[in-house]
Amino acid sequence: MLLIRCPYCERDLPELEFAYAGEAHIARPQDPSALTDEEWRDFLFIRSNPRGVHFERWRHIHGCARFFNAARETVSDRFLRTYKAGESRPDLSGPAGGAA
Repeated sequence: MLLIRCPYCERDLPELEFAYAGEAHIARPQDPSALTDEEWRDFLFIRSNPRGVHFERWRHIHGCARFFNAARETVSDRFLRTYKAGESRPDLSGPAGGAA
């Protein structure tokens, strides 16, 4: 079982307490009506699927119910860092990969 740290509750809790909410840091188009059908499709459905660090949104559904972001290593499924919604993407280039 994975343990995920809620940055609001500041506790490591089982993954069953959380719900995945998609890729983090996706900017919504300023004028969606100006997009072609293909551009709108790409915005809604096409996401990166990297091998390595992936930035994701999560929600603490059985706790504070707040959304937060996480940096997760997709190969090992290890969470490197969680951080509050609205905060900038962390720099994970340090020697420990930003593990926290």
